[in-house]
Amino acid sequence: MAVLVETTVGDLVFDLYTKERPRACSNFLKLCKSKYYNFNLFFSIEANFVAQSGDPLGTGRGGESIFRRIYGDQARYFEMETLPPIRHTKLGTLSFVNNGDNMIGSQFFVTLSENITFLDEKHCVFGELTEGFETLSILNETICDKNNRPYQEVRIMHTIVLDDPFPDPKGLTYPSRSPSPDESMINTKRIGVDESVIDEEGNLPAEALEEEIAAREARAKAHVLEMVGDLHFAEEKPADNVLFVCRLNAVTTEDDLAIIFGRFGEILSCEIIKDRVTGASLQYAFIEFANRASCEEAFFKMDNVLIDDRRIHVDFGQSVCRNKDWRKQR
Repeated sequence: MAVLVETTVGDLVFDLYTKERPRACSNFLKLCKSKYYNFNLFFSIEANFVAQSGDPLGTGRGGESIFRRIYGDQARYFEMETLPPIRHTKLGTLSFVNNGDNMIGSQFFVTLSENITFLDEKHCVFGELTEGFETLSILNETICDKNNRPYQEVRIMHTIVLDDPFPDPKGLTYPSRSPSPDESMINTKRIGVDESVIDEEGNLPAEALEEEIAAREARAKAHVLEMVGDLHFAEEKPADNVLFVCRLNAVTTEDDLAIIFGRFGEILSCEIIKDRVTGASLQYAFIEFANRASCEEAFFKMDNVLIDDRRIHVDFGQSVCRNKDWRKQR
């Protein structure tokens, strides 16, 4: 069962798992037929991760299920289906966003990479992309700000249901024409869909320019640190094979982390930082992998994972003190 989603950067065609996820698919199909998604922004795009839409407010805090129109406010969200398990293994996996307590509404995302399996069981997979991979590639290359919001608007313009196996609920009616965009949709203070991200003189928008200025200031500060001896050279970078892990449970040990993260590749070192006096865990650690690829895979798959009843946060190491040559000379 297929749906065509027309966007400002191209078309996407999804096949839905109507047998495995009947309630989720029915919700999506009826929302599409209601023209609910028309003019919705792709308000968050993270390269090689996901592109998220389905919130008319474009904030990530809006949206509702089709069942609210039938049963009222108590049905704004409904419980997501989890059986049979379906994993986020394919490029272009279509999934409803878990709004908390395993409840879903209208917000959805499309995966921009394969094997993003740490999303499994957290969100509701209900379809996959079958046509429009060039459009997906354009989404993945969209220029975004530091909050993953595109500088230039990317919108869903129209949705066309090619096949709907589910009967329409009693009392549910559909508009005869597409709704007109309201003022809030037009005045987003972003670059419009018919405008260029770079102006005629080749300049970036103000926000992107501010980020470039901030980057230059950071480089200037790095030169100062080089002069006072805190860096070997101004462009010195943290090791790209070191993962920073925080929000650990105090009872978690280095051996525990080595076992858990070892499935991504060979680990050269695993160190939980401890209080110098008491020896108690400060609840963050550095894990050094044998290569960058293993570190990146762990980064994409382990953030917000539950370890010893604590949801950890992972990031790439930001400290040059983890560089071996630096440690030898300190």
